Amino acid sequence: MAVTKSLFGKSPEGKEISLYTLSNDQGMKAEITDLGATLVRVLVPDATGKVDDLVLGFDNGESYYGNDSFFGTVIGPCANRTGGAEYTLDGVTYQLDKNDGANNLHTHKQLGFHKRLWDAEIGENSVTFSLEDEDGQLGFPGNKKVSVTYSLSEENELTLHYHASSDKKTIINLTNHSYFNLDGHGAGSIEEHELWLRASHFTPVAAGSIPTGEIRAVAGTPMDFTQPKKIGRDIREDYEQLLLTGGYDHNFVIDGWNDDGTLRHIATVKGPKSGRVMKAYTTLPGVQFYAGNFIDVQPGKDGVTYGNRCGFALETQYFPDTIHHENFPSYVFGGENGREYDSVTVYKFEA
Repeated sequence: MAVTKSLFGKSPEGKEISLYTLSNDQGMKAEITDLGATLVRVLVPDATGKVDDLVLGFDNGESYYGNDSFFGTVIGPCANRTGGAEYTLDGVTYQLDKNDGANNLHTHKQLGFHKRLWDAEIGENSVTFSLEDEDGQLGFPGNKKVSVTYSLSEENELTLHYHASSDKKTIINLTNHSYFNLDGHGAGSIEEHELWLRASHFTPVAAGSIPTGEIRAVAGTPMDFTQPKKIGRDIREDYEQLLLTGGYDHNFVIDGWNDDGTLRHIATVKGPKSGRVMKAYTTLPGVQFYAGNFIDVQPGKDGVTYGNRCGFALETQYFPDTIHHENFPSYVFGGENGREYDSVTVYKFEA
Protein backbone atom coordinates (compact mmCIF):
# COMPACT_ATOMS: atom_id res chain seq x y z
CA MET A 1 0.00 0.00 0.00
CA ALA A 2 1.18 3.53 -0.72
CA VAL A 3 -0.05 7.12 -0.67
CA THR A 4 1.70 9.83 -2.68
CA LYS A 5 1.07 13.54 -3.26
CA SER A 6 1.70 15.60 -6.40
CA LEU A 7 0.87 19.02 -7.85
CA PHE A 8 -2.37 19.10 -9.84
CA GLY A 9 -2.73 22.80 -10.67
CA LYS A 10 -3.51 26.15 -9.11
CA SER A 11 -6.70 27.85 -7.99
CA PRO A 12 -7.74 31.23 -9.44
CA GLU A 13 -6.25 32.76 -6.26
CA GLY A 14 -2.92 31.04 -6.92
CA LYS A 15 -3.23 28.33 -4.27
CA GLU A 16 -1.76 24.92 -5.09
CA ILE A 17 -4.18 22.13 -5.97
CA SER A 18 -2.84 18.72 -4.94
CA LEU A 19 -3.48 15.19 -6.17
CA TYR A 20 -3.27 12.21 -3.81
CA THR A 21 -2.70 8.70 -5.19
CA LEU A 22 -3.69 5.58 -3.27
CA SER A 23 -2.13 2.34 -4.56
CA ASN A 24 -2.46 -1.31 -3.55
CA ASP A 25 -0.49 -4.43 -4.46
CA GLN A 26 -3.17 -5.63 -6.90
CA GLY A 27 -2.43 -2.92 -9.46
CA MET A 28 -5.35 -0.68 -8.48
CA LYS A 29 -4.93 3.06 -7.94
CA ALA A 30 -7.32 5.83 -6.91
CA GLU A 31 -6.41 9.49 -7.40
CA ILE A 32 -8.22 12.22 -5.46
CA THR A 33 -7.72 15.98 -5.49
CA ASP A 34 -8.24 18.36 -2.59
CA LEU A 35 -10.34 20.54 -4.91
CA GLY A 36 -13.83 19.31 -4.05
CA ALA A 37 -12.41 16.10 -2.50
CA THR A 38 -12.87 14.92 -6.08
CA LEU A 39 -12.21 11.40 -7.34
CA VAL A 40 -10.11 12.01 -10.47
CA ARG A 41 -9.00 8.52 -11.52
CA VAL A 42 -9.78 4.91 -10.63
CA LEU A 43 -7.28 2.62 -12.34
CA VAL A 44 -8.27 -1.06 -12.27
CA PRO A 45 -6.85 -4.09 -14.14
CA ASP A 46 -9.18 -6.49 -15.95
CA ALA A 47 -8.81 -10.28 -15.95
CA THR A 48 -6.00 -10.05 -18.52
CA GLY A 49 -4.11 -7.42 -16.54
CA LYS A 50 -5.09 -4.53 -18.80
CA VAL A 51 -5.46 -1.38 -16.70
CA ASP A 52 -8.10 1.24 -17.51
CA ASP A 53 -9.24 4.42 -15.79
CA LEU A 54 -12.91 3.91 -14.94
CA VAL A 55 -14.14 7.41 -14.00
CA LEU A 56 -14.83 10.50 -16.08
CA GLY A 57 -12.84 13.62 -15.31
CA PHE A 58 -10.14 16.07 -16.34
CA ASP A 59 -6.36 16.12 -16.63
CA ASN A 60 -5.73 19.07 -14.28
CA GLY A 61 -7.18 20.90 -11.33
CA GLU A 62 -7.98 24.06 -13.24
CA SER A 63 -10.49 22.19 -15.43
CA TYR A 64 -12.54 21.20 -12.38
CA TYR A 65 -13.54 24.85 -11.88
CA GLY A 66 -15.80 24.27 -14.89
CA ASN A 67 -17.14 20.72 -14.47
CA ASP A 68 -20.84 21.42 -15.03
CA SER A 69 -21.52 17.67 -14.78
CA PHE A 70 -19.91 17.44 -11.30
CA PHE A 71 -17.50 14.68 -12.41
CA GLY A 72 -16.14 12.90 -9.32
CA THR A 73 -16.94 15.61 -6.79
CA VAL A 74 -18.19 15.50 -3.22
CA ILE A 75 -21.47 17.43 -3.14
CA GLY A 76 -22.55 19.38 -0.08
CA PRO A 77 -23.95 20.54 2.21
CA CYS A 78 -27.02 19.25 0.35
CA ALA A 79 -26.82 17.00 -2.68
CA ASN A 80 -29.62 16.64 -5.21
CA ARG A 81 -32.69 18.85 -5.50
CA THR A 82 -34.67 21.05 -3.13
CA GLY A 83 -38.08 22.14 -4.39
CA GLY A 84 -38.66 25.88 -4.67
CA ALA A 85 -35.05 26.53 -3.55
CA GLU A 86 -36.23 27.11 0.02
CA TYR A 87 -37.13 25.21 3.16
CA THR A 88 -38.33 25.83 6.71
CA LEU A 89 -36.55 24.39 9.74
CA ASP A 90 -37.73 25.06 13.30
CA GLY A 91 -39.94 27.87 12.06
CA VAL A 92 -37.22 29.69 10.12
CA THR A 93 -37.35 29.81 6.32
CA TYR A 94 -34.04 29.58 4.44
CA GLN A 95 -33.46 30.61 0.84
CA LEU A 96 -31.20 28.60 -1.47
CA ASP A 97 -29.72 29.43 -4.85
CA LYS A 98 -32.24 29.01 -7.68
CA ASN A 99 -29.93 27.21 -10.08
CA ASP A 100 -32.19 24.55 -11.59
CA GLY A 101 -35.24 26.41 -12.82
CA ALA A 102 -37.20 27.37 -9.72
CA ASN A 103 -35.37 24.74 -7.66
CA ASN A 104 -31.98 24.17 -6.08
CA LEU A 105 -29.56 21.52 -7.33
CA HIS A 106 -26.44 20.41 -5.41
CA THR A 107 -26.42 23.50 -3.12
CA HIS A 108 -24.55 25.94 -5.40
CA LYS A 109 -22.83 25.33 -8.72
CA GLN A 110 -19.91 27.67 -8.01
CA LEU A 111 -19.69 27.89 -4.22
CA GLY A 112 -20.64 24.41 -2.99
CA PHE A 113 -18.24 21.97 -1.35
CA HIS A 114 -17.24 20.63 -4.78
CA LYS A 115 -15.55 23.95 -5.67
CA ARG A 116 -13.69 24.41 -2.38
CA LEU A 117 -10.13 23.45 -1.50
CA TRP A 118 -10.27 20.98 1.39
CA ASP A 119 -7.55 20.40 3.97
CA ALA A 120 -5.89 17.00 3.51
CA GLU A 121 -4.19 14.56 5.86
CA ILE A 122 -2.45 11.42 4.61
CA GLY A 123 -2.97 8.14 6.48
CA GLU A 124 -1.41 4.71 6.06
CA ASN A 125 -3.66 3.72 3.14
CA SER A 126 -5.99 6.72 3.12
CA VAL A 127 -6.44 10.45 2.71
CA THR A 128 -8.83 12.46 4.87
CA PHE A 129 -10.21 15.71 3.46
CA SER A 130 -11.86 18.19 5.81
CA LEU A 131 -13.39 21.67 5.80
CA GLU A 132 -15.37 24.02 7.99
CA ASP A 133 -18.52 25.79 6.82
CA GLU A 134 -19.87 28.91 8.51
CA ASP A 135 -23.32 29.39 10.00
CA GLY A 136 -25.78 30.52 7.29
CA GLN A 137 -23.42 29.86 4.39
CA LEU A 138 -25.44 29.33 1.17
CA GLY A 139 -28.66 29.06 3.18
CA PHE A 140 -27.66 26.35 5.68
CA PRO A 141 -27.56 27.12 9.42
CA GLY A 142 -24.86 25.97 11.81
CA ASN A 143 -21.09 26.05 12.00
CA LYS A 144 -20.29 22.78 10.32
CA LYS A 145 -17.24 20.52 10.37
CA VAL A 146 -17.13 18.06 7.49
CA SER A 147 -14.73 15.29 6.50
CA VAL A 148 -14.48 12.50 3.96
CA THR A 149 -11.85 9.78 4.12
CA TYR A 150 -10.90 7.81 1.02
CA SER A 151 -9.19 4.48 1.70
CA LEU A 152 -8.11 1.63 -0.57
CA SER A 153 -7.88 -2.02 0.46
CA GLU A 154 -6.01 -4.99 -0.99
CA GLU A 155 -9.45 -6.36 -1.98
CA ASN A 156 -9.84 -3.47 -4.46
CA GLU A 157 -12.37 -1.73 -2.23
CA LEU A 158 -12.47 2.06 -2.42
CA THR A 159 -14.17 3.25 0.76
CA LEU A 160 -15.59 6.74 1.36
CA HIS A 161 -16.29 7.53 5.01
CA TYR A 162 -18.15 10.80 5.55
CA HIS A 163 -18.63 12.62 8.85
CA ALA A 164 -20.18 15.99 9.68
CA SER A 165 -21.27 17.91 12.77
CA SER A 166 -23.07 21.21 13.29
CA ASP A 167 -23.75 23.43 16.31
CA LYS A 168 -27.26 24.10 14.98
CA LYS A 169 -29.86 21.92 13.33
CA THR A 170 -29.15 21.86 9.62
CA ILE A 171 -29.50 19.81 6.45
CA ILE A 172 -26.61 17.51 5.59
CA ASN A 173 -26.83 15.27 2.54
CA LEU A 174 -23.39 14.43 1.17
CA THR A 175 -22.60 12.28 -1.85
CA ASN A 176 -19.89 11.52 -4.38
CA HIS A 177 -20.85 12.29 -7.98
CA SER A 178 -18.44 10.03 -9.89
CA TYR A 179 -19.43 8.77 -13.31
CA PHE A 180 -18.21 5.25 -14.04
CA ASN A 181 -17.56 3.35 -17.24
CA LEU A 182 -16.24 -0.12 -16.43
CA ASP A 183 -14.76 -0.52 -19.90
CA GLY A 184 -12.71 2.66 -19.47
CA HIS A 185 -13.61 6.33 -19.23
CA GLY A 186 -13.22 6.76 -22.98
CA ALA A 187 -15.14 3.65 -24.03
CA GLY A 188 -18.37 5.42 -25.05
CA SER A 189 -21.94 4.49 -24.18
CA ILE A 190 -22.75 2.69 -20.92
CA GLU A 191 -26.11 1.42 -22.19
CA GLU A 192 -24.75 -2.15 -22.56
CA HIS A 193 -23.58 -2.24 -18.93
CA GLU A 194 -25.62 -4.67 -16.85
CA LEU A 195 -27.06 -3.28 -13.59
CA TRP A 196 -28.66 -4.82 -10.51
CA LEU A 197 -30.13 -2.66 -7.73
CA ARG A 198 -31.25 -3.71 -4.26
CA ALA A 199 -34.30 -1.49 -4.63
CA SER A 200 -37.89 -2.64 -5.03
CA HIS A 201 -39.13 0.98 -4.79
CA PHE A 202 -38.16 4.42 -6.06
CA THR A 203 -39.30 8.00 -5.52
CA PRO A 204 -41.18 9.30 -8.58
CA VAL A 205 -40.72 12.93 -9.62
CA ALA A 206 -42.83 15.70 -11.08
CA ALA A 207 -41.64 18.27 -13.61
CA GLY A 208 -38.31 19.70 -12.48
CA SER A 209 -37.30 16.32 -11.05
CA ILE A 210 -38.75 17.12 -7.62
CA PRO A 211 -40.09 14.04 -5.78
CA THR A 212 -43.84 13.86 -5.36
CA GLY A 213 -43.51 12.17 -1.96
CA GLU A 214 -44.73 8.82 -3.29
CA ILE A 215 -42.63 5.71 -2.75
CA ARG A 216 -43.55 3.55 -5.72
CA ALA A 217 -42.88 -0.12 -6.45
CA VAL A 218 -40.63 -0.73 -9.46
CA ALA A 219 -42.37 -4.01 -10.33
CA GLY A 220 -43.90 -3.95 -13.79
CA THR A 221 -42.12 -0.72 -14.78
CA PRO A 222 -38.90 0.12 -16.65
CA MET A 223 -37.48 1.17 -13.26
CA ASP A 224 -37.10 -2.44 -12.17
CA PHE A 225 -33.44 -3.46 -11.74
CA THR A 226 -34.13 -6.10 -9.08
CA GLN A 227 -33.03 -8.61 -11.70
CA PRO A 228 -29.87 -7.65 -13.64
CA LYS A 229 -30.54 -5.99 -16.98
CA LYS A 230 -28.77 -3.73 -19.43
CA ILE A 231 -29.05 -0.05 -18.59
CA GLY A 232 -30.24 0.72 -22.12
CA ARG A 233 -32.81 -2.04 -22.40
CA ASP A 234 -35.81 0.01 -21.28
CA ILE A 235 -34.36 3.52 -21.19
CA ARG A 236 -36.38 4.69 -24.21
CA GLU A 237 -39.70 3.26 -23.05
CA ASP A 238 -42.78 5.48 -23.23
CA TYR A 239 -42.95 5.78 -19.44
CA GLU A 240 -43.72 9.10 -17.80
CA GLN A 241 -40.84 8.99 -15.32
CA LEU A 242 -38.27 8.35 -18.05
CA LEU A 243 -39.74 11.02 -20.29
CA LEU A 244 -39.60 13.60 -17.49
CA THR A 245 -35.87 13.08 -16.92
CA GLY A 246 -34.61 12.01 -20.35
CA GLY A 247 -33.79 8.53 -19.04
CA TYR A 248 -32.80 7.22 -15.63
CA ASP A 249 -32.15 9.98 -13.09
CA HIS A 250 -34.04 8.84 -10.01
CA ASN A 251 -33.60 8.06 -6.36
CA PHE A 252 -33.97 4.36 -5.59
CA VAL A 253 -35.02 3.25 -2.10
CA ILE A 254 -32.61 0.70 -0.63
CA ASP A 255 -34.39 -2.45 0.56
CA GLY A 256 -33.90 -3.26 4.23
CA TRP A 257 -32.51 0.10 5.36
CA ASN A 258 -33.36 0.88 8.99
CA ASP A 259 -30.85 3.56 10.08
CA ASP A 260 -28.66 1.13 12.03
CA GLY A 261 -25.39 1.85 10.25
CA THR A 262 -25.33 -1.49 8.45
CA LEU A 263 -23.25 -1.56 5.28
CA ARG A 264 -25.50 -3.11 2.62
CA HIS A 265 -24.68 -4.40 -0.87
CA ILE A 266 -26.92 -2.17 -3.00
CA ALA A 267 -25.73 -2.49 -6.61
CA THR A 268 -23.72 -4.61 -9.00
CA VAL A 269 -22.65 -3.38 -12.44
CA LYS A 270 -20.83 -5.36 -15.13
CA GLY A 271 -18.90 -3.90 -18.06
CA PRO A 272 -19.78 -5.61 -21.37
CA LYS A 273 -16.33 -5.51 -22.98
CA SER A 274 -13.90 -5.66 -20.08
CA GLY A 275 -15.88 -8.04 -17.87
CA ARG A 276 -15.07 -5.84 -14.88
CA VAL A 277 -17.61 -5.85 -12.07
CA MET A 278 -18.27 -3.03 -9.62
CA LYS A 279 -20.20 -3.70 -6.44
CA ALA A 280 -21.53 -0.76 -4.42
CA TYR A 281 -22.25 -0.81 -0.69
CA THR A 282 -23.65 1.90 1.56
CA THR A 283 -25.12 2.68 4.98
CA LEU A 284 -27.47 5.25 3.41
CA PRO A 285 -31.18 4.84 2.54
CA GLY A 286 -31.08 5.85 -1.12
CA VAL A 287 -29.05 5.88 -4.30
CA GLN A 288 -29.53 8.24 -7.22
CA PHE A 289 -28.97 6.23 -10.38
CA TYR A 290 -28.14 8.63 -13.20
CA ALA A 291 -27.47 7.27 -16.67
CA GLY A 292 -25.61 10.40 -17.83
CA ASN A 293 -28.50 11.50 -20.04
CA PHE A 294 -27.33 15.11 -20.27
CA ILE A 295 -23.54 14.92 -20.24
CA ASP A 296 -22.52 17.67 -22.66
CA VAL A 297 -20.07 16.92 -25.43
CA GLN A 298 -16.77 18.08 -23.90
CA PRO A 299 -13.07 17.23 -23.69
CA GLY A 300 -12.10 14.89 -20.87
CA LYS A 301 -8.93 13.18 -19.69
CA ASP A 302 -6.31 11.77 -22.06
CA GLY A 303 -7.71 13.53 -25.14
CA VAL A 304 -11.05 11.71 -24.85
CA THR A 305 -14.32 13.43 -25.80
CA TYR A 306 -17.26 12.75 -23.47
CA GLY A 307 -20.93 12.92 -24.33
CA ASN A 308 -24.42 11.61 -23.69
CA ARG A 309 -24.52 8.44 -21.55
CA CYS A 310 -20.80 7.76 -21.59
CA GLY A 311 -20.82 7.27 -17.81
CA PHE A 312 -23.29 6.31 -15.07
CA ALA A 313 -23.50 7.56 -11.48
CA LEU A 314 -24.60 5.75 -8.33
CA GLU A 315 -24.88 8.60 -5.82
CA THR A 316 -25.54 7.19 -2.35
CA GLN A 317 -27.62 9.67 -0.37
CA TYR A 318 -30.68 10.61 1.62
CA PHE A 319 -33.66 11.13 -0.66
CA PRO A 320 -33.88 14.38 -2.65
CA ASP A 321 -36.11 17.14 -1.27
CA THR A 322 -36.50 15.22 2.00
CA ILE A 323 -37.10 18.45 3.94
CA HIS A 324 -40.51 18.71 2.25
CA HIS A 325 -41.57 15.09 2.78
CA GLU A 326 -42.14 13.84 6.33
CA ASN A 327 -42.32 10.23 5.13
CA PHE A 328 -38.70 10.31 3.87
CA PRO A 329 -35.82 9.44 6.25
CA SER A 330 -34.65 12.69 7.85
CA TYR A 331 -31.43 14.40 6.81
CA VAL A 332 -31.62 17.01 9.59
CA PHE A 333 -28.55 16.79 11.83
CA GLY A 334 -26.78 18.82 14.49
CA GLY A 335 -27.86 21.18 17.22
CA GLU A 336 -27.77 20.64 20.96
CA ASN A 337 -27.86 16.87 21.60
CA GLY A 338 -28.46 16.42 17.88
CA ARG A 339 -27.10 13.47 15.92
CA GLU A 340 -23.97 13.80 13.84
CA TYR A 341 -23.88 12.80 10.20
CA ASP A 342 -21.87 9.63 9.52
CA SER A 343 -22.02 7.38 6.47
CA VAL A 344 -19.92 4.88 4.53
CA THR A 345 -20.00 4.01 0.84
CA VAL A 346 -17.80 1.36 -0.77
CA TYR A 347 -17.08 0.69 -4.44
CA LYS A 348 -15.48 -2.74 -4.91
CA PHE A 349 -13.94 -3.79 -8.23
CA GLU A 350 -13.56 -7.32 -9.53
CA ALA A 351 -12.10 -8.61 -12.78
